[in-house]
Amino acid sequence: MPSPNWWAFSVTDKAKRLSRVLRVRTMQLNLTQAEEARAATRVADEIALRERIHKLAEAVSPVPTPSATAAGLGAAAHYRERLHATAQVVERRVVQADEGLERARSATMAAKRDQSAVEKLLERAHAARSLRELRALENAPPVRRPNRHDPC
Repeated sequence: MPSPNWWAFSVTDKAKRLSRVLRVRTMQLNLTQAEEARAATRVADEIALRERIHKLAEAVSPVPTPSATAAGLGAAAHYRERLHATAQVVERRVVQADEGLERARSATMAAKRDQSAVEKLLERAHAARSLRELRALENAPPVRRPNRHDPC
């Protein structure tokens, strides 16, 4: 099936089509910006979780004191070991969130590029239409005003 020729449509059809494409591209840009904001929030949440786990692991480090028992020290060491394992998992989640943020940023840049291209096409179409209207006015026959005589 042959693709429709862009120039076979009338000027108003082109303008309507470009306006519709611009609305779609603007909507896509808004969606990608929202996705980028969600990805940035996810990165911030994962980093905050990593910091909370790190602080908690520092707080429960086994410290030998005269009143500390072997069971208490063992439990603290076990809890800290579990926190370190969780911290490693969270670190992987932070890396994944960073990758997701980079993908969202590149999608936003592509959407901005698409939208600006459509805006340029729309501006060019408006400029061409204005130029055609101006030439039509220049080529139109002069309009003569009828002579108006005051009643004598």
